[in-house]
Amino acid sequence: MSCESMGTVQVTNYGGKLLETGGNMKKWSKHLTIGLGVFVLTGLFAVSVNAKISEETQQCLECHNDAMAGIVEQWQSGSHWQTGVGCYECHKADKGDADAMEHNGFLVATIVSPKDCGKCHPNEASQQEASHHAKAGDILNTKDGLLGQTVGGEPAVAVGCRQCHGSLVKVMDDGRLDPATWPNTGIGRVNPDGSKGTCSACHVRHRFNKEQARQPEVCGKCHLGPDHPQKEVYEESKHGIMYAAYKDNLHMDKPKWVAGEDYYDAPTCATCHISATPTQAVTHDVGDRLSWNLRAPVSTRTQDWEKKLSSMQDVCNSCHSGNFVEGFYDQLDSFVDLYNSKFAVPAKEILALCIKEGVFTKAGFDEKIDWIYWELWHHEGRRARHGAAMSGPDYAWWHGIYDVAKNFYTEFMPEVKEACEKAGKHELYDQIVKQFIDSDPRHEWFTKGFDPKKVDAMKAYYKERYNQQVQ
Repeated sequence: MSCESMGTVQVTNYGGKLLETGGNMKKWSKHLTIGLGVFVLTGLFAVSVNAKISEETQQCLECHNDAMAGIVEQWQSGSHWQTGVGCYECHKADKGDADAMEHNGFLVATIVSPKDCGKCHPNEASQQEASHHAKAGDILNTKDGLLGQTVGGEPAVAVGCRQCHGSLVKVMDDGRLDPATWPNTGIGRVNPDGSKGTCSACHVRHRFNKEQARQPEVCGKCHLGPDHPQKEVYEESKHGIMYAAYKDNLHMDKPKWVAGEDYYDAPTCATCHISATPTQAVTHDVGDRLSWNLRAPVSTRTQDWEKKLSSMQDVCNSCHSGNFVEGFYDQLDSFVDLYNSKFAVPAKEILALCIKEGVFTKAGFDEKIDWIYWELWHHEGRRARHGAAMSGPDYAWWHGIYDVAKNFYTEFMPEVKEACEKAGKHELYDQIVKQFIDSDPRHEWFTKGFDPKKVDAMKAYYKERYNQQVQ
């Protein structure tokens, strides 16, 4: 690496060539970006005033500026470079670290864990460590893991499940990271130093940019699909529509980003779950504002749900009136009760009763009923609840409760009936109908049929609308 002084400007060459300005900076101004007293030249050169880059990092750049020029340029465009936080500061390791390796005279680690980030960002790291995100890897010990590892296969788990939920990163005898568990940026990754999670799941390396982390697309890597379509629900909601229309007005690049003060047009995922309001600080615990568990077979209130509800409503109040917010949550609570009491609780108790009576086995996914029940709550039920919670009407109904009901009435109950008959326990099915169906007026149509007058009225409507008979 060589440096040449030109007046008051120091031109640093990381690429083996010198920048020839002839002392005239004006003709080069179009190639320079000015920020916080730092000049960044796009390409191989870094022009700086009062540079804070350490000697160790400068030695890293002698090779990596050529070998990984894109990564270097990303880093140079971020706040880490501006504050003198470089390759060595993040990747340096201590002797005895599980993943420490000797690299051109330095002891470094490939993985930069939350514990490493926490040396400069202690509050963010501790909040993240306490969050549900950090525990995302635990799901591999559940039926999700059984489906992936047994029904699917290990390669599918490596590139599917673990890329969102995180892997248990293993270090091989030669010090390299086990390719069966790395690369991985799953939010609940268990790192060699024992910490859980990865900051780069949201703050993508090597810019680690707040603006990027505030956009809903970053959450869309994992929060989408048939079992947790938050990204799709958001996009169909008024929030998502407004975001698409007015994204450029949201000032997501600003250091201070307070809902109701710095932007008004639309919230992103970060707005509601993480970012600041006039009365709340930023939190990196994504569960701090969630008052319902909308993932479980039967939804329940979260711990300290009243406080969490108040925190989320405070976000809503940044843009909406109190009556509007109160009405929204009344509708959500009623919807969750509908899902729980009409479908989720009966289905769970019916299945448990049938297992107890020997109609079904205790083993998982060895019978059709296991798959039916799984999709009833894990796919359809989640879609419905997330649709209601995030103002996505099509996901609340057609992709949600409609699918739940269709599954319950046309697949779950008929499968229960057939299994009881095959087991010679006709009276058990009669008991189930009496206890769980006939006792609830909302299920009356299932055994008694629709009101004939309503059926005739519907047929007349369709005749008028489509000019044809609809049965």
